Amino acid sequence: MSIKNGLPHGLHMTRIEFYDPSGSIEVTQAHAPRLAALEGKRIGFVSNEQWQAFRMLPLLKEMLEADFPGIEVLPVDTFPQGNALIGTEETAALVKKSGVDAIIVANAA
Repeated sequence: MSIKNGLPHGLHMTRIEFYDPSGSIEVTQAHAPRLAALEGKRIGFVSNEQWQAFRMLPLLKEMLEADFPGIEVLPVDTFPQGNALIGTEETAALVKKSGVDAIIVANAA
């Protein structure tokens, strides 16, 4: 058996490249400004409908309404839900048209 480059003849070294996710990327679009307070605001939800969203989001709605005077929290199903719909331009237009002050994006896996 002959040896070439430390490997038996006919075998080749495979090169594997890995992406290092610990680095940073340039931010090209900032998040929307955060609200200073929730009192008196109108809030909506969009959700990918994963892991217990049907239980968690109505509970979160109740908690927000109990904790912040004058807040209006729209029903969880006001806007399209699910991975295929929440990122569409149509959903964004509905959110904008609704006049909400903020959206809670509820994603889980």
